[in-house]
Amino acid sequence: MYVRKPEWLKVKLVRNHNSVEVEKLLKDLELNTVCEEALCPNRGECFHKGTATFMILGRNCTRNCTFCNVTKSKPEPVNEKEPKNLAKAVERLGLKHVVVTSVTRDDLEDGGAGHFAKVIKEVKNLNRKVTIEVLIPDFQGDEKALKLVADEKPDIINHNVETVPDLYPGVRPRAIYKRSLEVLENVKKMDSSILTKSGIMLGLGETKEQVVSLMKDLRKVDCDIFTMGQYLQPSKKHHDVVEYVHPDVFDEYKKIGESLGFKYVASAPLVRSSYNAVEVFEKIKGK
Repeated sequence: MYVRKPEWLKVKLVRNHNSVEVEKLLKDLELNTVCEEALCPNRGECFHKGTATFMILGRNCTRNCTFCNVTKSKPEPVNEKEPKNLAKAVERLGLKHVVVTSVTRDDLEDGGAGHFAKVIKEVKNLNRKVTIEVLIPDFQGDEKALKLVADEKPDIINHNVETVPDLYPGVRPRAIYKRSLEVLENVKKMDSSILTKSGIMLGLGETKEQVVSLMKDLRKVDCDIFTMGQYLQPSKKHHDVVEYVHPDVFDEYKKIGESLGFKYVASAPLVRSSYNAVEVFEKIKGK
């Protein structure tokens, strides 16, 4: 099914000297970004600002989510140089706030949690003033693995629920909605000072009642930050776009989310999980 993309989703590509420098640095240090791998519509703007969301643990994912453009293939060996190289990139780019995510690595005993911990440690070793946000997989519900990450005290732990539970079989067939909520809940149990964050895509066929119910579920586990953006189909092989949700509807959801008590709600068609992450963090800490 083809749905024509509306004007509000058409993005002008931004590319200049900063973009080229970021791309060169990432290549030199053998680093990946989710910006490129997931074809984020904001990647030109972020590279222009000298920012990027780093993607660790390779480029190949062990899950089969139908919305995601990241490659589903045999996992690559873990690059042991990656934590130090990522910290070097943070230093060279002069970042105040760094976002680190990964592919899902169900093939690893700890799901890659120990590697996340090493990255956080290396970044802090170079500059303790840098704030750190990690966007983690569910580690198959392994609390010991999650604790490896939480013990390094990142400022924000993000785990996206991605869509409403009724759509999981077609969108996230190997994920479990309840398990994702438990990840966020367990972070708070381990360290209540860590901000938690989650997000969803709209336009996959969800209803308003389902979205509001999901927001309430997230607040029940004390999730602090919530993001909503429009799902964009990466290719014909991926899940269809059922609807392009109007910006006014995103505004309505933002107001509902704020009324439910989230510390920050980002809701607009082009919002992505780590978009303007530093500005969001500063607003929360400034309250």
